[in-house]
Amino acid sequence: MSFLSRIMVLKSKAHFSAGANSRPTDPYSAAIFEGTRKRKSGQAKSRVVLLILSFTTVYCIIGARLVEYGVAMPDTTSSILPPDRLMASRPDIVDRNGALLATDIRTVSLFAEPNKIVDADDAAEKLSTVLPDLEPKSTYRKLSSKSHFQWLRRQLTPKQQSQILALGIPGIGFRPEKRRFYPGGPTASHVLGYVNIDNRGVVGMEKYIDDQGLADLAAVGMTSNQPLEPVRLSLDLRVQAIVRDAVVNAVTNFQAKGAGAVVLDIHTGEVIAMASAPDFDPNNPNASAAEGWLNRMSNGTFEMGSTFKTFTMAMALDSGKITLHDAFDASAPLHIGGFTIHDFHGQGRVLTVPEIFQYSSNIGTAKIVDLVGIDAQKDFLTRVGLLTKTQTELPEVKMPSQPHVWKKINSITISFGHGVSTTPLQTAVAAAALVNGGKLIEPTFLPRTREQADEVAKVVLKKSTSDDIRYLLDFNGSKGSGRVARVPGFDVGSKTGTADKVVNGRYSKTLNFNSFIAAFPIDNPEYVVMTFCDEPKSGEAKYGNTISAGTAGPIARDIIARAAPNLGVQPKFGQDSSALLVSY
Repeated sequence: MSFLSRIMVLKSKAHFSAGANSRPTDPYSAAIFEGTRKRKSGQAKSRVVLLILSFTTVYCIIGARLVEYGVAMPDTTSSILPPDRLMASRPDIVDRNGALLATDIRTVSLFAEPNKIVDADDAAEKLSTVLPDLEPKSTYRKLSSKSHFQWLRRQLTPKQQSQILALGIPGIGFRPEKRRFYPGGPTASHVLGYVNIDNRGVVGMEKYIDDQGLADLAAVGMTSNQPLEPVRLSLDLRVQAIVRDAVVNAVTNFQAKGAGAVVLDIHTGEVIAMASAPDFDPNNPNASAAEGWLNRMSNGTFEMGSTFKTFTMAMALDSGKITLHDAFDASAPLHIGGFTIHDFHGQGRVLTVPEIFQYSSNIGTAKIVDLVGIDAQKDFLTRVGLLTKTQTELPEVKMPSQPHVWKKINSITISFGHGVSTTPLQTAVAAAALVNGGKLIEPTFLPRTREQADEVAKVVLKKSTSDDIRYLLDFNGSKGSGRVARVPGFDVGSKTGTADKVVNGRYSKTLNFNSFIAAFPIDNPEYVVMTFCDEPKSGEAKYGNTISAGTAGPIARDIIARAAPNLGVQPKFGQDSSALLVSY
């Protein structure tokens, strides 16, 4: 038998022997064997079940996290915004006639993925050839960082984008965005306001739009790039351009610190135009000095000087304490509490009520307010909105100031415009109430009909008082200091106001704040124009140089002469007020 055959025989014997002896023959050994087998089988099943549970738990956790990521809002970081927010639309802003004031334009922003940048120094150098104002150290630091995303420049021009694409820098890309564009530049800057780099309203009507719910919708991701319904303002772009031109020229021509004007519809409270200078270009607000951001018309308070005599006269006439036929002795200065009250244009005689208004007599006005009393004066000024904050859509509105305690000297100085500081806008609103029949209508920068205005109007004085005030304004406009703004054909009634400015707690003898109130056509007023000129260094010599008649008055004159035709006001000439053909 060969060796291989012998080996095969031995293996078969061994296998048979093992198989024969693998099961115990006695009952006790068989039970032990069977228990061992079942225990091993149970352990195997437990391991399988445990493995299944483990995999199920892991997949449940992964699924839960996927669901969480799917429904959660994307994280907003300082470096990048979600694409839907970058492309979210703002509504266009148009004037009352549909002329475009603000709109969105598509643009792109430049970003880098530093982890894909091959040579940060070379990339920064190439980018500087297209964007020379990129800060080299900051750009290199961003490009060489360990992050996966860095903004390099927001809102590029198409030309800049194409030039950067031509550089072929790896790791550089563009994201689409929307940029706010103001076709008129600074024409209506203080009314419109501006937006930040993320297209969110910062000030003006842009902020008002966000406050009405647009910002909340953007925060929860419910905005889109679909066009929105335009927001129509009460402004008339034609008149707005005229007003802005007039106040900017005044700052230059009169070497003034500032100037401003507002045109107000006295029957609806609509702001037809409003401008304050210095101003800024909302397309690039940071390029203007901080001084240009201040909206002096609604967010600056000033002592209005003798324009306040209009309200003092209205108060006294409405109370019944005086009539237009009364007269007061203004021949001598008044001495009250160590102060002396005198007239700038003193006549040294007894003056009738219209003459007190015409010559702007401080003495006569002081005697009139003394008849009415402090409490009645405070109540009237509150009633016409001069001691409370103006309610309107524009966010930038300042609270007026007044004395903590009203004494007799305060009452007298307030009667001719010293001691209470108000905003020019609220002064114009109160003046409108004096000439529209006695209705105080809060100003609005949105369209409003007369019917809607009547619903919110408050009657603050008698119609007969309003008629008397129109007479006084007309009288002063034709015979007094208001002659400067008596535009032929439009019968402008007006009142000047020249107030010494407070410097370091004392009234300056060289610096003035000049204001001017005008209403036209005064026989049936439709509009009020309020102008001011702050700290002028020069003025029209014919009307008194740096006082109101030489500075604020000419601003109103220029606005009315140019804007009245655009407002549809018909000029009147001749004895019967009919229009005449004039040959030039």
